[in-house]
Amino acid sequence: MNQLLSNLEFGDPSRLRTVEPHWFDLYRDLHAHPELSGNETRTAALVAEELRRIGGWDVTIGVGGTGVVGVLQGSSGPVILLRADMDALPVAEDTGLSYASKTDGVMHACGHDVHVTALLATCAALSADPTSITGTVVAVFQPAEETGSGARAMVDDGIFDRFPRPDLCLGQHVGPTPAGMLVSKPDILMAASDTIRVVFHGRGGHASSPYACIDPLLMAASFALRIQSLVAHEAATPTAPVLTVGALHAGTAANIIADDAELLLSLRTFSASSREHMLESVGRIARAEADGAGAAEAPDVHAYNGFPATVNTPDATSTVMTDLRRAGLGMHTLPQPLSGSEDFGVFGTAAQCPSVFWHFGGTALRSFDERALAALAEGRIPPGTPSNHSPRFAPDPAAALPEGVTAMTAAALGALARSA
Repeated sequence: MNQLLSNLEFGDPSRLRTVEPHWFDLYRDLHAHPELSGNETRTAALVAEELRRIGGWDVTIGVGGTGVVGVLQGSSGPVILLRADMDALPVAEDTGLSYASKTDGVMHACGHDVHVTALLATCAALSADPTSITGTVVAVFQPAEETGSGARAMVDDGIFDRFPRPDLCLGQHVGPTPAGMLVSKPDILMAASDTIRVVFHGRGGHASSPYACIDPLLMAASFALRIQSLVAHEAATPTAPVLTVGALHAGTAANIIADDAELLLSLRTFSASSREHMLESVGRIARAEADGAGAAEAPDVHAYNGFPATVNTPDATSTVMTDLRRAGLGMHTLPQPLSGSEDFGVFGTAAQCPSVFWHFGGTALRSFDERALAALAEGRIPPGTPSNHSPRFAPDPAAALPEGVTAMTAAALGALARSA
């Protein structure tokens, strides 16, 4: 156990920033009132209210829809953008928390409530010490990350024309790993992502007479199995694509063969060529299934909700990772990119500046036994651990918030100090 702890480097908890009770109350409030992508009106109003209460921030609402931007102007120096996402997911919560979601079928299942609270507490820490601000800080509270549209909406709404253009973008994400364990890497950190909708068109009828029909559900089921070979043939590559069937919809009753069957797929890729190859292959196999079934109409195949790959600028990433280690956090360099996706990189690309993103743990270390730590040491999420997007994903605010505030504050102050 001690050897595992040493290898995993969980940092020094005594050096984490103290988080005031107010922020824990705010976190519980945000968690209890989640809002779906593009509908973060209550969350945005709370964010704007808190920034004004903190003082020193010039606050603008309604950027890119429900986005909020706060600007803290210091002395001459660089512009640092700090980003948190605000939206929740269409997931029914099953955590048993006393502050569980009050909105049926909607939950902060990805920890964006942690991100918002941590960034607000960071904003308070920065404005409390104006002498440390040798530059300008732009705090961005972004809507609609889960649909991949929020960052682009803010850029399209002129965020870099209306507010200071950043010299560095910083972002972070909470995960199911132990508090004190941060991970990142230079270059590609997270995969590009596409949602793919495939609709097979058959000929419906009575279940007692399948010979008179063309069953779209059989096409969909065969297709769902067949496309797994696309990934299996590339599994030996370090950055093999990930393709998951997340939904299959067909039919209304046991004795009815439907006209249509719909599948929703999630595709993760790590290069433009891999993405193009996978999208072409999905369409080709779908058409082959329909043709083999004798369908009179070709299937509809449509990719949407695209996320670009999250790419960390190498030099800036190494420097920020050093800042986080100096702040007492356990910082790990990932050997391979993560298969999850983010739209954070849209900001750095649009501003043509370096960007750095990292992940931090949201669960107290004491919750992990030796087997779980061994899995982490191998780069795997421990079996049975509720991860992001699970109805049972529940970061421990006492563990996650001090870590998130410490990390974001240290990265911001480090960047500002180097410019001075």
